[in-house]
Parts: sequence; structure tokens; C-alpha cells
Amino acid sequence: AVGDSGVPRRDSLLLEAGFLAVLVAPLRLLKWRSTAWRAHDGVTFWLVRWLLFRLMFASGVVKLTSRCPTWWGLTALTYHYETQCIPTPGAWFAHQLPVWFQKFSVVATYVIEIAIPLLFFAPIRRLRLFAFYSQVLLQVLIILTGNYNFFNMLTIVLAFSLLDEEHVGRWLGRSKRRHASSESLAWPPSLRAVLSTLLELSAYGFLLYWSIQCFGLEINWEKRLLDSKVAFTYHEFTTWLRAVTLPLVGLGFLSLSWEILSAMYRCACVRGCFWKLWATLQWAVFATATMGMFAISLVPFTYIDYESNGKLWPGIHQMFNAVERFQVVNSYGLFRRMTGVGGRPEVVLEGSYDKQTWTEIEFMYKPGNVSAAPPVVAPHQPRLDWQMWFAALAHHSSSPWFTSFVYRLLQGKKDVIRLVQVDESQYPFSTQPPVYIRAQLYKYWFTGSAEGSEGPAPWWRRQHVQEFFPTVSLGDPTLESLLSQHGLKDKTALKRSADAFLPWLLQSLRQLSRPFSGPTILWSLYLVAATVCLLRALGRRPRGGAPPTRHKGPRRGEPADRGGGEKNGQVRRKEAKEAEEKGEGRGRGAADGHGDGLRGTKKKK
Repeated sequence: AVGDSGVPRRDSLLLEAGFLAVLVAPLRLLKWRSTAWRAHDGVTFWLVRWLLFRLMFASGVVKLTSRCPTWWGLTALTYHYETQCIPTPGAWFAHQLPVWFQKFSVVATYVIEIAIPLLFFAPIRRLRLFAFYSQVLLQVLIILTGNYNFFNMLTIVLAFSLLDEEHVGRWLGRSKRRHASSESLAWPPSLRAVLSTLLELSAYGFLLYWSIQCFGLEINWEKRLLDSKVAFTYHEFTTWLRAVTLPLVGLGFLSLSWEILSAMYRCACVRGCFWKLWATLQWAVFATATMGMFAISLVPFTYIDYESNGKLWPGIHQMFNAVERFQVVNSYGLFRRMTGVGGRPEVVLEGSYDKQTWTEIEFMYKPGNVSAAPPVVAPHQPRLDWQMWFAALAHHSSSPWFTSFVYRLLQGKKDVIRLVQVDESQYPFSTQPPVYIRAQLYKYWFTGSAEGSEGPAPWWRRQHVQEFFPTVSLGDPTLESLLSQHGLKDKTALKRSADAFLPWLLQSLRQLSRPFSGPTILWSLYLVAATVCLLRALGRRPRGGAPPTRHKGPRRGEPADRGGGEKNGQVRRKEAKEAEEKGEGRGRGAADGHGDGLRGTKKKK
């Protein structure tokens, strides 16, 4: 969960993705001739796909290189749902699934994280689409069963690098209809289509065969379940990893080279000497930046096999060391080891006025009250609740901030109390700070679906383990010693200028957001942004005037209009008018002739 530099991996991913967004975002230097498409877009966008590959492949590999017995025994998910940082209500239901299905889910995780990422660079479009939907499926399932803030949503955004304009156009209803005689419908199919289909089927077949062989998948007809087990050893896996790490680097280099050459060809096809030169200049700048980013990313990527890392060119290591402090490239590896195998460790704070009667201090998100349902807080990041989960994994001395946290609660600091409960009525010491505070360590487990109890059905069951933090009060020698030991004694506050604009603005925003929780504020911002985008889209629609007329086809029995256009319509209306005038002329001539005949008869008479 924490990277080598001490920065949480979710923040490392956000930093790297944010930097790549600078390269991917349109550069509009010449706005009077700006277009939505640039010749070099595919080059910078490739870095997003490479980041997704490094994230997923490393996350799958580290589960096996860590030698965690739960991952090797395929039983990790039987513990994961109840021991993760902040579970959701869906985690309780997922925890009730049978063991054989939990083990099969671990196998599916390995396949999606280790094998399928190789398809990110496949030349066949349908294979990339298959990889996209596989990654999205995994992330959606994680979102339903765990609160991992923005991490999974950001991963889904990265997965969009596997799509193309045609597929996204289908979602938006703007796909171009292919003619009936297109390659997809032509018969007999071309050699390219046949080879593409064969390669696609071969990839699916190999993926299925690899999964069955490596994880011993076998249907048990008597028990009506699917048996699975790891069918390889740690030595065999590390040998395989050592053999494929550098070839994967070569695969990435070939894929990037193809994108760069394709972009160069597109620059050559740009019309106009000036615009061709301008496109080529942008291509050269962004291609160089992309190659540099790819080169320095090889250092953290090859951390999965240190022997391969040592074979990299020394110049690449020097480049990485020069930019390492900026966190523009990072190593990844999610859920390396499964914690809480013997039960979920949880710290419960208690406060008292007389040291006799103790009242538990409930947090907004982390487990405490066994009858309270797990919350849904994503994409909000409740960092205090997360840090409480980390603190429970070791002695309190490993989390120096916890001592300062207890000290501020004894002082009754409002800003700290709001991290515990936004609604002051839910905080038991809102009127007066507690005189004494202590912390107890418990083990929590999800209740079973068959368990029953009087009153509201509990989501959790717990058991007291030991004291986590001793009973302290303001001025207590133990508390003072811990604060001094960690350098957390009160210091003189920094003096800011009274008329400084930025502190005033931040303080005003904080005052406005005080009554609301983190998820409420975030989802409100998302809804406002979605509303603005919708209004902008509606604003682009034509206003006023008659709606565009639709061309109607010929009626049954009438000849089709082969010219088909406004000009032919005018010709038809002109011919109809001339025929009408001729008919009226003939009618008037006949009437006049008939009248003259009558007058001649009268004269004869």
C-alpha cells in the first residue's frame, strides 16, 4: 500500500497520471488553426497504455514474489473482504461466497493482472477491446466491494487508452456505418481478415490453456464445484519472470517505435508546407519526451526482477535518479501480502471523565459499532480512517502521529474532531473534551449469513485482544514523554499576513464546507461538472428556424431519384408548374373556341 519513497501508491499513481496528462492534453499554440486531432497524439497516448501495463502486471507479479501463503494457496479473498481498509456492504455479501468460488476469483485475478496485460500491445483491435473490458470488470468488482477512493476510477480512465475512436463512437451513437461491401461483410473474406481471426482465436485458446495448466482447473462433478490450485513452484515462477522481464521491455519498445513511425507518416501527409513543418516539429518534441519517459520508467518497472534491473544501461539509471524525487514514474504492486489472516485488527478509542465509565469514540467510516453497516465513501479519501487501519497492524510507536492525535482530542481541537465526526452530535464529547483517553485493540470478523441475534442484525463480531495505547490525560508524564520522543510538542504557529488572499480564500472554503461530509462535497462537484458539460452540449444545438427537412424516398411504384438532390427537386417543381400552365391554357382555349362557335350560330340564325 505504500511505495518505496513512503508515498502511498494511490498518490504515486495520481502523480504519474497527472504528469502524463500534461503530455496528452492538446497544445493549442496556434488557436486560429487548431484542430481536435494532432498527428502525434498516438505517441503521447501510448504512455498511458504503458502506465496501465506496468500497474497491472506488477500488481499481479508481486502477489507471487511476496511468497504470501494466502496468495499461493488461492485463499486470499477469503480474508480480503473483511480485512481491507474500509469495506463496503457488498464486501459482506462477497465474503459469504463459497470457498471454491473465492479461489477461482483469485485465479481470475492472476489472469487479468498477469496474462491479459500482454494484449494491451496486440495489433488486433478485438484483442485490445477484450483486454479493456477485462480490466474494467476487475475494477468495477473492486469498487463494489471496497472503498479505494479514486484509485479504481483512475485505473478505468487509464484503460480507455485501449480503445479507438470507432468503438467510443458507438457508445456515443456517432459510429460510421460501414457499407455492405466492406471488408467485415465481404465474402469470401480477405487473407488479412482470416489471419486476424485465427490469431485472435489462438490467443483466447492459449489463454484458456495457460490458465488450466498453471492453476489446475478441474470440474468436480460429484461436489459440483471447480477445483483450483497453483501448479507451479516459486522457483519456476521466478525463473519465468526473469526470462520475460527484458523481452517485455523489448515489446514495449517495438510498440512505441511503431507509434512514432506511424505518427511521422501522418505528419508527412499533412497538407501545406507550413503546417507540415509545424506538425513535424511537434512530433519531434513529443516523441523525444515520450522516449525519455519510457526509458526512465524501465528502472521502477524492472524492480520486479532485480537481475533484469541490473542489466539496464547505466545511463537510464542516471536519468531515473535525476528525476526520482519528482515521482513522475513509480513502481507499483498492489496487495503484496494479505493482512489480518487471524482477524481484522482494529483500534477503538475510548474517552472518560472519571476513569471509571468509558465511552467509545465512533469514526465516520472505519468499523467500530458492530451493528453499523460498512459505508460507501469512494471516491473520497478518509485519510484518518485509513491511517487507523495501518496503525492497528503494529505497535503504536510505529505510528507517531497517533500520540499527537490523542493529544489534540484531549485538547478538544475542533479541526481534529471534524476528522472523526463531521456531525458534532455524533461525537460523545462535543460539549466538553474527555479528561482521559485510551485505545483498545480488537479483532473484527464479518458475521455469517446464518448468524442471528436479537435486535438489529450485526455486520461484525469482535473480540478484545489487548490495550493498544495507555490511559493518558493532559499533563500526564507518559503522554509528555511520547510527544517529546517524536518531536510533537506544541510549536509556535507560523504568522501569516492578515491580508493574504490565499489563506483567506482557503479558510472561507473550509468554513463553507464544514457542515458537509467528504463524499457529499465530491459528488456535488461531480454533478455540477456533469451539468455544465450537459448545458454546453445542449448549447451547441442549432437554435431557431425551421427544423431541417428530411429527404423522403420514392413511393412504391415510382422511379427512384437517381440524381437525389436539391437541384433535381427544383427541376421537378419547374416541370410540374409548366405542365399545369399548359393544362390551364388548353382549358381556356377550348372554352373560347366553344364560345365563338355559339356566337357564329346566332349570327347565322
